[in-house]
Amino acid sequence: MSGPLEGVRVIELAGLGPAPMTGMMLADMGAEVIRVERSASLPPLQRRDVSFRGKRSIALNLKDARGLDALLRLLDTADVLLEGYRPGVTERLGFGPEVCLERNPRLVYGRMTGWGQDGPLARTAGHDINYIALAGALHAIGRPDEKPVVPLNLLGDMGGGGMLLAFGVVCALFEARGSGRGQVVDAAMIDGVAQMMWMFAGMQAVGAWDLERRGVNLLDGGAHFYDTYETADGKSLAVGAIEPQFYAELLTRLGLDAASLPAQDDPAAWPELKAALAEVFRTKTREQWCALLEGTDACVAPVLSWNEAQAHPHHRARGTFLEIDGVVQHAPAPRFSRTVPGVPAGQRAPGSDGAVLLDELGYSAAEIARLTDAGVLKSPGR
Repeated sequence: MSGPLEGVRVIELAGLGPAPMTGMMLADMGAEVIRVERSASLPPLQRRDVSFRGKRSIALNLKDARGLDALLRLLDTADVLLEGYRPGVTERLGFGPEVCLERNPRLVYGRMTGWGQDGPLARTAGHDINYIALAGALHAIGRPDEKPVVPLNLLGDMGGGGMLLAFGVVCALFEARGSGRGQVVDAAMIDGVAQMMWMFAGMQAVGAWDLERRGVNLLDGGAHFYDTYETADGKSLAVGAIEPQFYAELLTRLGLDAASLPAQDDPAAWPELKAALAEVFRTKTREQWCALLEGTDACVAPVLSWNEAQAHPHHRARGTFLEIDGVVQHAPAPRFSRTVPGVPAGQRAPGSDGAVLLDELGYSAAEIARLTDAGVLKSPGR
């Protein structure tokens, strides 16, 4: 596959969530990504897993010395390893950083965890909701006097996890081109989420945000000009008219007289102004409001479902979505002017490429057959 990372080889140890997302992002950009599975079968939720796209697959029994040897030989040929085990697990299994970097000094060893490789919580279980809670992000999301709202698993797993690891890996690859040396990338979701809170930390420092209260600030639904509103047909619009000129256009298009209303930036007046906007938005359907507001500087957009979003003219014009193997999913991003990524290949069955990959490593046909018969190398249907 073409793209800016063409020529980079990545070994991804099978897992869920953020590390596979990193592998998908690297594969989308042209890297060769080989996913190492523990089994040649998948649980139902992974049988249409978008993160598998563009990757080859080998299934190995890593508890067998012969399977471990095959993995290490793969890593000898690689630029990057991606793993999402708890701290200490890969060391115990025989392919920790010390072993791998001694064999392949240029290897970038990417580690994805929730809590990080050290600290009192490092070896405990957790999920996205736990990491964003401890990082101070979950507390800030929601309405006043209500419990925090769970923002899917976008903040911890995806933004603070998968994207952080992808950034770290590419940084380490860039450095290795000059130094000739790889290194360990410790990407912790809790660190990534804390990083994503940078704006609010700065705003609190100058008295422009209250991180102890939610739903009362500029960007958390407290402001009337940055919130969602219900329309006459029970659907919703998202309003983000922050700047004065955009706010003025919003009021004009809504038929409201700015001179008769309290000041935009007076928090004490926000509840009153929110009620006024809510009353107006309930007078038309979402489609009618879009005809009046979409494409203007009033900063209004329809709140679309995933299925509705795919049909929106802007997405269609940009080719935001692709259909691969019957699954509608995002196109590779970001976009490049010269090294344009190709369309990702679809999901491969676990273990589909095992024999081919071992052949590329120099295993004979007889050796591959023995490993298959012994259950060290697993393939679909076996």
